[in-house]
Amino acid sequence: MSKKGTPMNSKTGSVSGYKQKLDALLSKIRSLPNDSLEKTIAVAVGVSLFCAVFVAFSAVVLRPLQIANKKLDIDKNIVTVAGLISESEAGDADLVRAALGDIETKLVELETGEFNDSIDIETFDARKVSGDPELGMEIPRQDDIAHIKRRAKYAKVYLVKKGGKLNAMILPVSGYGLWSTMYGFLALEADGKTVRGINFYDQAETPGLGGEVVNPKWRAIWKGKKVYNDQGEPVLGLIKGNVDPSKPGSEYQVDGLAGATLTSQGVSNLIKYWLGQNGFGPFLEKFEKSKTPEGAA
Repeated sequence: MSKKGTPMNSKTGSVSGYKQKLDALLSKIRSLPNDSLEKTIAVAVGVSLFCAVFVAFSAVVLRPLQIANKKLDIDKNIVTVAGLISESEAGDADLVRAALGDIETKLVELETGEFNDSIDIETFDARKVSGDPELGMEIPRQDDIAHIKRRAKYAKVYLVKKGGKLNAMILPVSGYGLWSTMYGFLALEADGKTVRGINFYDQAETPGLGGEVVNPKWRAIWKGKKVYNDQGEPVLGLIKGNVDPSKPGSEYQVDGLAGATLTSQGVSNLIKYWLGQNGFGPFLEKFEKSKTPEGAA
């Protein structure tokens, strides 16, 4: 009971007791000599705890902003690789959002090439579900030329529409280079065979060497290249040195990255994997037969 006869709140009393103990501990620490080992350890522990709480609090508070910025970065890559806006304009979020109005996002089952409407496309993340036993799969070693080990059974495709007609399609691609798995987008013209653009939004290759996969000048030489040969096999890839346009087969070749043999091979491998039968091949075959992705549904 309190002095006025009112029962004391046990929780309040407990907090008050902890506060008194904390005040006593802090007073004891302050009374220690500055050069004492006990005070040094106590200050170090206190600073560490404060920093840990601050970092955890910041991570929670900033999480929604981080997610929004990540999505905006992906959207920028999608609209720029399709040539809907220039890279210099990609810093304008309003322009990015306006360009997205020309894009329809669909989910494709890679094995069949069919569209799938039963999975929530807004929350679907191919990288996250690749390890899921139901939505992901392990790639057999003999088929894993891109060295990604596992992939989702489904993938997003982005269909650029102009005047109600297909103008281009954007396919997510990934594969291992020298130091990292490179994630990017490959944009194809409406024929499903000709490259409109390529970019990589997530990679950790050596700056100035393999890191040149993000160089706009190098990426520009991909435009107009052909993916498939006359037999329908994905043959587009990088060569050592520069492509000679006068030689047969140059339409399937891209200049290699100087001093980055393994990264160059990695880019070639990921193109062949994702445009082959284990990637978007079935979808593109259905598109070729119907001449419209809606025919793949």
